[in-house]
Amino acid sequence: MGALSIRNVRKAYGGHEILKGIDIEIEAGEFLILVGPSGCGKSTLLSMIAGLDTPTSGNILIGDQDVTFAPPKDRDIAMVFQSYALYPSMNVAENIAFGLEMRKVPKAEREAAVARVAKMLQIEHLLKRKPGQLSGGQRQRVAMGRALARNPKLFLFDEPLSNLDAKLRVEMRAEIKLLHQRTRTTTVYVTHDQVEAMTLGDRIAVMKDGVLQQFGTPDDIYSRPATKFVAEFIGSPAMNMVKSHRAVGAAGLVAHGVSLPLAEGHLTALQQQQQQPGQGDVTYGLRPESLSIGPVEGANLAGAVTMLEPTGPETYVFLDTPIGPLVSRVAGPRANLTVGERVGLRWDAAEAHLFDDATDQRIG
Repeated sequence: MGALSIRNVRKAYGGHEILKGIDIEIEAGEFLILVGPSGCGKSTLLSMIAGLDTPTSGNILIGDQDVTFAPPKDRDIAMVFQSYALYPSMNVAENIAFGLEMRKVPKAEREAAVARVAKMLQIEHLLKRKPGQLSGGQRQRVAMGRALARNPKLFLFDEPLSNLDAKLRVEMRAEIKLLHQRTRTTTVYVTHDQVEAMTLGDRIAVMKDGVLQQFGTPDDIYSRPATKFVAEFIGSPAMNMVKSHRAVGAAGLVAHGVSLPLAEGHLTALQQQQQQPGQGDVTYGLRPESLSIGPVEGANLAGAVTMLEPTGPETYVFLDTPIGPLVSRVAGPRANLTVGERVGLRWDAAEAHLFDDATDQRIG
């Protein structure tokens, strides 16, 4: 049995179902990310793990204890909120120690816990300050310190970095990862940011409209997306999606009259679907980094550069092609390209991803 088991959990408000049968199990010490767009149900699921809400049906177990209807105080969890939720009248040390004080932990133990956490988070010099005297990043460290002081079975994070600027988000993301490596406490982290999901999680649960789209490691999610939604949601820039159909009288795919290269595994998977040629549309997906740019001669496809987006170490190249608009990610601040330039595009057929348009599921 894992450290956290979510078994066929459903949640409905009136006639509207928010969660539609979620099954997740993680082991002790794992860092689970719940990711998806706003309204997908990830925060609702976290609230039920925390005991702030209850499922309409299904079960939630922490270790071997069924906590589906247990109050939060009996779950041995610690939660970090998006809004920090610090007590403005208490200083940093008092905020960190408050949960322990409510549990009647002796003063000497509380002070030792505050000292340990303050050193870990490098906020020893802030212990006498009030929250109003702290920056956003410092307040978030205090909120994490209050959770860390507890040494719980589960850490729960509800979009804790959403209120921080870009630089602080990167810094705090690194700190959260380092803290998890030190403590190895089982952690559930909610975010809508796919970069946070990919960099922090041991495993990721991608959600959409209350349905678990895919559950796996970051590499699984990125390299073998189970659905078209996962393929487009994870990765920046998003995966190129080309609408295609089966060629009449052949096993291949055609988009706007252009034959698309397929690996042997793709051909086998298409044949196994046992659909007639010409029936059943397929989306042909290519990650931007899979598209290399070079001379037109001998290329898979030719296209014209429509826009360049330099990001520093790499450039996003937007192109107009016979199969539709595509984007390539190439090294270099400007990639030695100009708008309007005609270029050739090459890719390895084995790096393509196929999705059945009727089901949105991965083919092969």
